[in-house]
Amino acid sequence: MDIDGVGAVVTGGASGLGAGTARALAGRGAKVAVLDLNMDAARAMADEIGGIAVECNVSDAASAEAALQAAQAAHGPTGIAVNCAGIAPAKRIVGRDGPMPLDDFRKVIEVNLIGSFNIMRLAADQMTGREPNADGERGVIISTASVAAFEGQIGQAAYAASKGGVHALTLPAARDLARHGIRVLAIAPGLFGTPMLLGMPQNVQESLAATLPFPQRFGTPAEYADLVLYMIGSPVMNGETVRIDSAVRLAPQ
Repeated sequence: MDIDGVGAVVTGGASGLGAGTARALAGRGAKVAVLDLNMDAARAMADEIGGIAVECNVSDAASAEAALQAAQAAHGPTGIAVNCAGIAPAKRIVGRDGPMPLDDFRKVIEVNLIGSFNIMRLAADQMTGREPNADGERGVIISTASVAAFEGQIGQAAYAASKGGVHALTLPAARDLARHGIRVLAIAPGLFGTPMLLGMPQNVQESLAATLPFPQRFGTPAEYADLVLYMIGSPVMNGETVRIDSAVRLAPQ
């Protein structure tokens, strides 16, 4: 798909992987809507890239519907959607205070998995109204899974389940939306230099980086965004989750 001039939405676009993606898409000429709950950061990013900032709670149907409508009003029907919004709280199933509160598990699933599907369904609906290219393609949807989908660690039951759901959703969604000319993909990052990871103590960061076979450093949002751009530009990439992880395989803890 040609990115230039296409309306794009990026959830979690104000920071981390989402910010890297928003910058990369805008650099290729996309008209980017930065969807986030942190509106100060979203506005700053939108001003930087010449896009728009839209408040969005991805786990809420009405909020997401309003956000996608605002993006369409500004940029036309969405042709590219990238799901980067997510949360990663750590909690054991049974800890010192007893069992994990069910609402803690539910919230992670709602944001990471239901939120990704919420944006997927709404973006896909807009994509069906776009003119197809020579391949019959109307749009591309990319979600963010995680290596935790495959090797979830102790304390990651909720997070791993949510990201495993994103992975499992990708192929059936690609098959479902194929008749509309919409491709669906997912990226499973390993250890990336996001605000959450970079906010850890330096010794913890160094210990984590040492677990990476090569290169022994965190990935960058720009490197994540490079894969996003490649996926958008490669017409035969569809229905797949691609790891980008420096060959790491997570230990139990």
